[in-house]
Amino acid sequence: MSATHPPAALLLDWYARQKRTLPWRREADPYCIWLSEVMLQQTTVAAVAPRYARFLARFPDVAALAAAQWEDVAAEWAGLGYYARARNLHAAARAVAAAGGFPRHAEGLRALPGIGAYTAAAIAAIAYGEPLVPADGNVERVAARLFALTEPLPGAKAELARLAQGFMAQPAAAAAPGDFAQALFDLGATICTPKNPTCALCPWMAGCAARQQGIAAELPRKAPKRARGLLHGTHFLLRDAMGRVGVRSRPASGLFGGMLELPGTPWRDSPWPEAEAMAHAPLAGVNWRRVEGEARHQLTHRDLVLQLYAGQVRVLPEHLAPLSAERDLPSAMRKLLRLGG
Repeated sequence: MSATHPPAALLLDWYARQKRTLPWRREADPYCIWLSEVMLQQTTVAAVAPRYARFLARFPDVAALAAAQWEDVAAEWAGLGYYARARNLHAAARAVAAAGGFPRHAEGLRALPGIGAYTAAAIAAIAYGEPLVPADGNVERVAARLFALTEPLPGAKAELARLAQGFMAQPAAAAAPGDFAQALFDLGATICTPKNPTCALCPWMAGCAARQQGIAAELPRKAPKRARGLLHGTHFLLRDAMGRVGVRSRPASGLFGGMLELPGTPWRDSPWPEAEAMAHAPLAGVNWRRVEGEARHQLTHRDLVLQLYAGQVRVLPEHLAPLSAERDLPSAMRKLLRLGG
């Protein structure tokens, strides 16, 4: 493995010509950068862009987000997945508002709820010019190929982060750490892609060790994945005479914490037999009808497998609230709602 870093200036020149136009790049506002980075975790740019604009319109600054009720934040986040992000976002906003502003260094940012090493480095580099290279998946892929690092992920993460940070020894990168970080993001997203990298268009083509060895497309290597587990649940779609759907809030902690759901069983490793599931029905005496099929939803390490029963009453019980809009539900619940027709 070569530890020779190609010229940062070449990448910055490429970025000046080819950078993506993204809404969170219009200004170096730490709130906007933070919000975009949290939204982009496990989510694509295409999916985030419209939701980012909508979220920002509702909560235009950290003070507005801190003052908001959790139910409003949860409703605006619905459908973006990984809902612990929204809880941490809200908690961190309140911490920032109480402190009178964002910490100006990565170390202070890391003390906020939900902000890890990568997000702290991204905010610090882009908003405050701290000479850091935030190592996300794009940056790890670029570094693995540049230096032909064949150790598989996740074990290689620390070494890839060290190699990426090495660019800050070059004056061009240290003078513009925010632009350099975003240039790396764009290089990984548009040129040094996971499959079929477009090496001929890469500004660092000549200095890429993996390209020289003919192994660029093979890197970064990954350790074998563990088999995905299953979580099973049964939920109940209860409508009133006006067709309104009854929903409730999930517990504040755990999966989809604080989000709205169709009432149902807890989620567990084994399926729920009908008689056992019915003990969790939101209302007794309803002629519950088993809906054919199931709703599946992919979590980080497991898949949700959800069954559905449907029923109707004249008036929803007091412990269920009528659903205002489908968009207020997390994705797994939307799938159940559509399964119920």
